[in-house]
Amino acid sequence: MSLVKIQSVRGMNDILPDEAEFWDLFEETIRSWLKSYGYRPIRLPVVEPTPLFKRAIGEVTDIVEKEMYSFIDSLNGEPLTLRPEGTAGCVRAAIQHNLLAQQPQRLYYMGQMFRHERPQKGRYRQFHQVGVESLGFAGPDIDGEQILMGARLWDDLGLGGIDLQINTLGEPAERARHRAELIEYFAAHSELLDDDARRRLYTNPLRILDSKNPALHDLILGAPKLIDHLGPGSMAHFEGVQQVLRDAGQPFTINPRLVRGLDYYNLTVFEWITDRLGAQGTVCAGGRYDGLVEQLGGKPAPACGFAMGVERLIALIRDAGGVATAAAVDVYLVHQGNAASRLAVRVAEGLRDQGLDVIFHCGGGSFKTQMKKADASGANLAVIIGDDEAAAGEVTLKPLRAIAGQPNEQQRVSADGLAEVIMSHMLDCLDGEE
Repeated sequence: MSLVKIQSVRGMNDILPDEAEFWDLFEETIRSWLKSYGYRPIRLPVVEPTPLFKRAIGEVTDIVEKEMYSFIDSLNGEPLTLRPEGTAGCVRAAIQHNLLAQQPQRLYYMGQMFRHERPQKGRYRQFHQVGVESLGFAGPDIDGEQILMGARLWDDLGLGGIDLQINTLGEPAERARHRAELIEYFAAHSELLDDDARRRLYTNPLRILDSKNPALHDLILGAPKLIDHLGPGSMAHFEGVQQVLRDAGQPFTINPRLVRGLDYYNLTVFEWITDRLGAQGTVCAGGRYDGLVEQLGGKPAPACGFAMGVERLIALIRDAGGVATAAAVDVYLVHQGNAASRLAVRVAEGLRDQGLDVIFHCGGGSFKTQMKKADASGANLAVIIGDDEAAAGEVTLKPLRAIAGQPNEQQRVSADGLAEVIMSHMLDCLDGEE
């Protein structure tokens, strides 16, 4: 009886070696970009207590109500959840370890998030985010800096056609007055609302403004606007953010319909969007969440941050012509015969001691078979050792990639002097490419 194949969970995808190497290059770019702005890494648990997300995100949000992977720990009965986003865990860690008592913090994290929703292009049940959080900074300057960070990253990644939208959500009291007007307005037109809007009407009416249902477009356009309820402090903060963007020459659009799906946001919110990913057009989103630290049990502290979907950015890079290239190694070491194999181990380790990347052939096979594997590996050079070479304390060095203006013949060299010869060859190749 044949066994049924076990496959990955729907919406949770394997990232295979060729693609994973491309992700590695992407992540190196991300780390360099964040370091240039003074952000430091923090690594957070994938599993957190369920009450953390209920308190931070809000119990009447779609994420908490429908999308979280939650379960009860069978050992102690504790309710746990696979993290659906990273901000709550990052703030929890800052409070738990008293990070803000030392100084304001610029932090970032990368990793898997989990939401139980219908998989589609750029939207998966296990997905990856880069999250950036600034804790302890109150002014609009940090909001503006975080927005400008996005512009620099798109340039670093060679991406165009990503546009900036901004808005302000004001402060909680201002939002409460707006909320009451929204409920009154939408309730008066309840016959026009879809099922989602009716469900949100009395729990989270602000989310109705973010509806993608075209049938609600005109109704939403006529809804009361939050900006009409903002006081001088909120307006000054929003103007400060805009001034930072103007001074940097960064174009933006104010979108009064731009809201966030999480309850903890206030004041500045922003999104970087593209029309090249279909319905999933947001590649980066964030804003200010000044009340969250206190909401999770810490001393009151201002905060702002943003998150980017890695899968969506990778798709954009692909669309722009970026391709994954195999991470070429320097040397593929071919060997046959007992004495040759013993010398080959020492040669491989000696080359690695000099900082070279070496694939040591395993599994036997003829020289012809091994050379085919050497060529397919992407290595620049093959080092060939047979028993004749081993007896003489030598190896054969064969270039596998032709470089204009450089000799391509194989040569016998001393095993002890091999690293020096390879280094010289690599320098010659670099000169030949200039």
